[in-house]
Amino acid sequence: MFWFYLAIQNEIDFLSLFYLFSALGYPLNEFIVIRFMKFAIVIFPGSNCDRDTVWALQKTMDCHISMVRPEQRDLGNPDLVIIPGGFSYGDYLRAGAIARYSPVMESVLAFSKKGGSILGICNGFQILCESELLPGTLITNQNGLFCSKNTFIRTENNTTLLSCDLKKHQILKIPIANKEGRYYAPKETLKTLNDNQQIVFRYCNENGEADTLSNYGGSDENIAGICNAKKNVFGIMPHPERAVDIDSGNTDGQLIFQSIQKFFFRK
Repeated sequence: MFWFYLAIQNEIDFLSLFYLFSALGYPLNEFIVIRFMKFAIVIFPGSNCDRDTVWALQKTMDCHISMVRPEQRDLGNPDLVIIPGGFSYGDYLRAGAIARYSPVMESVLAFSKKGGSILGICNGFQILCESELLPGTLITNQNGLFCSKNTFIRTENNTTLLSCDLKKHQILKIPIANKEGRYYAPKETLKTLNDNQQIVFRYCNENGEADTLSNYGGSDENIAGICNAKKNVFGIMPHPERAVDIDSGNTDGQLIFQSIQKFFFRK
């Protein structure tokens, strides 16, 4: 009995192999197809979490990763575009304000309009808000300080790309590292986010209570992560890529990356 382990990048490769082995007379019910997910990680001058993101993805799944620079316009037809954390262009003017005008963001915008999936982490979240791909904005923390520590977040919507492998109200321990991490939006926008189930994660304590003490930056309604109305663009302030290794004492971030993998493989 023959078993073929085929690592493929797209449907064309699969069809080519399918017809080839069919013509050679091999039984097609003995194929095991392994599809590598494709990621495009957009990096800017000042990005500093891109390699952490690569590490987290490779630790969680088999994947192909392209690093895309701000002057590039070709994203490479990925499954998911990720804009990682850091201080793009030094966060001058406002966090994410300069990166928003880079050529690559024109391609990211076009990708989103076609229904492509996008994730912004920390500074990436700020860039997506500046680009108006996500509602609201991220402003300076209420205490005016840079905050770097583990925090707890509660799953509000467990049907999304980031959360489909989680339970409703499941609590994760994920680190934050920001000074402009306070999510703000007008009341009517907050109502829309709630009505459309666009709030994916809220800050909480270890018991799952969304209290003031757990909301370190002072985000409106304890918001830690949201998505757009079409649920293909996501932003999250905590850093799941920093919580995937037992040596760091925290692996809850793997659950978010496992959700990403599950979301695409069930499509």
